[in-house]
Amino acid sequence: MKKKIEIKDLTVAYQKEPVIDKLNLDIYENEVLAIIGPANSGKSSLLRCLNRMLDFNPAAKIKGDILLDGESIYKDQDSTFLRRRIGMVSPLPVGLPMTIKENVTYAPRMAGCKDSNELDFIVEDCLKKAALWDEVKDRLDGLATKLSGGQQQRLTIARALSHHPEVLCLDEFSIAIDPVTTMKIEAVLSELKKNMTIVMVTNVINQARRLGDRTAMMLHGKILDLDQNENIFGGKAKDIKTQEYIEGLFG
Repeated sequence: MKKKIEIKDLTVAYQKEPVIDKLNLDIYENEVLAIIGPANSGKSSLLRCLNRMLDFNPAAKIKGDILLDGESIYKDQDSTFLRRRIGMVSPLPVGLPMTIKENVTYAPRMAGCKDSNELDFIVEDCLKKAALWDEVKDRLDGLATKLSGGQQQRLTIARALSHHPEVLCLDEFSIAIDPVTTMKIEAVLSELKKNMTIVMVTNVINQARRLGDRTAMMLHGKILDLDQNENIFGGKAKDIKTQEYIEGLFG
């Protein structure tokens, strides 16, 4: 498999103690990598490093490097362009205070797209990929903030897809969402991985088991385990703490 992302000796600290400590990780094309672990393990900080969201936090000190298709995201990539290549869906996503259509077209318009036909195509295409089109196609000019929680989750996925990312990062994307909607979102992700790489942080063990091709277990800023799902969840975890976490014995 081709490496999409290579993380090399990554260390992230907000104060003196590192939240990520000399982490090395390869992420492959068209895989779903699930990242599990208890709170304060560095999972969300790792995602924010991937598309340089930590650039906005002056307290964050970063050492090491991250390569995207063999090029450093810090030395060889413009951060704005990088965020088009690596999309992010935050833990509690909500629609922007504008119409559904304007939400989906926000990034393309900011990138200079003015062709109405192209924008209409982007709206329909992204909403269909996010399994939301049939629910909102007759009210695209309605406020996005009036959608249900599950619909807003899928809208943020559609918005992230509007600039055709190569990698999609999801940070606890199914928090407080009902099981039916969660299953819809999971079906969307299973389809999306055919054309992109997905890195998802989740505290829902069964979600990692269902969706991941591989799963990484993080604790204290380090990766304890990284393996194919059939091994991680098949009783073949390399570290006893991974098995204890999966079984709910701590976390």
